[in-house]
Amino acid sequence: MIAAYRPVFLAIGAALCGAALFQALGVPAGPLVGSTVAVTALSAAGLSPKVPPTLRNLGFTAIGVTLGAGVTTHFLTDVLRFPLSLLALTITMIAVMLISSTVLKRFFGASGGTAVLATSPGALSYSLSLAADRPAAQIDIPFVMVLQSLRLLVITIALPPLVALVEAGSGGHGIALASHALSFPVSIVLIAIAAAGGYLFDRLSIPAAFLLAGVVISGLGHGVGWLEGRPSPILTFIGFSLAGAVIGARFASVTRAQLRDLFVAGLVVTTIALALSGLVSFFVAELLGLPFGQVWVSFAPGGVEGMSAMALSLGYDPAYVATHHIFRLLLLIAILPTFMRAPQPDP
Repeated sequence: MIAAYRPVFLAIGAALCGAALFQALGVPAGPLVGSTVAVTALSAAGLSPKVPPTLRNLGFTAIGVTLGAGVTTHFLTDVLRFPLSLLALTITMIAVMLISSTVLKRFFGASGGTAVLATSPGALSYSLSLAADRPAAQIDIPFVMVLQSLRLLVITIALPPLVALVEAGSGGHGIALASHALSFPVSIVLIAIAAAGGYLFDRLSIPAAFLLAGVVISGLGHGVGWLEGRPSPILTFIGFSLAGAVIGARFASVTRAQLRDLFVAGLVVTTIALALSGLVSFFVAELLGLPFGQVWVSFAPGGVEGMSAMALSLGYDPAYVATHHIFRLLLLIAILPTFMRAPQPDP
């Protein structure tokens, strides 16, 4: 009996340990990346870690609920304050995906679906859940994971000094973002309701059903003012750890040659995303009279949490930055399935 569950115990144990270590080290998206790295190591060692479908679905549900907590009662009002800026962000996102995915297909041999998911500008967990929802023969999970993780790491490390070089001594006084957490019982109930919604979405063949249900239900609850705050930190941590374990368990087939090729591909598409977002940000900043660095941090395809924290550290308006990144997240959730269904001609 114990031997039958050994691959599950290995996967969950390694995921939690890796997540805890990377979070303690302050790595961006630490629980997700750390659990993925740890379980990937087990896969590479031939230990065949496994995550049962029920745990997998609960993990993605918890992530969705956490993402949906970024919606506030004044989100629509904030969106209406920045129509030109949000329009420019939308155009930039689509341009980044089209250009980067074309580069990956033409020069790195990626399939259409893999290229789209590997170059989606942000929403790492959503891209990976979409990838995990599809057969391995259709989507190259390691390709998507490596490129998305590299994008997050490079942007988090490179953007602050780049902004500082462009706007040395730029002023502004950020205000601290409220950091509320739902109680543990409320968090459990919310995740349970979202999981039920995920089951319904899955029956309707909606992509990334459990994560999307979490975003929708949590977003509605926060948007109308019934809820305020993220789920319990321990549940969020477990959710991201489970998601990383799911991805890591499918990472065993990566060779050194693939890693070398993917590293180059990741640098190329991340550079394209940074350069294009920086170029558009310059014109938007000039047009609206905003600090260039503030707009670039808002347009750069990093995580909502990381970019909001970066805005605070650089003295920019966190509301502007957070609004743009939440809008980008919701827009990606809306358009990625459409991009996945679109015909993907061979290069």
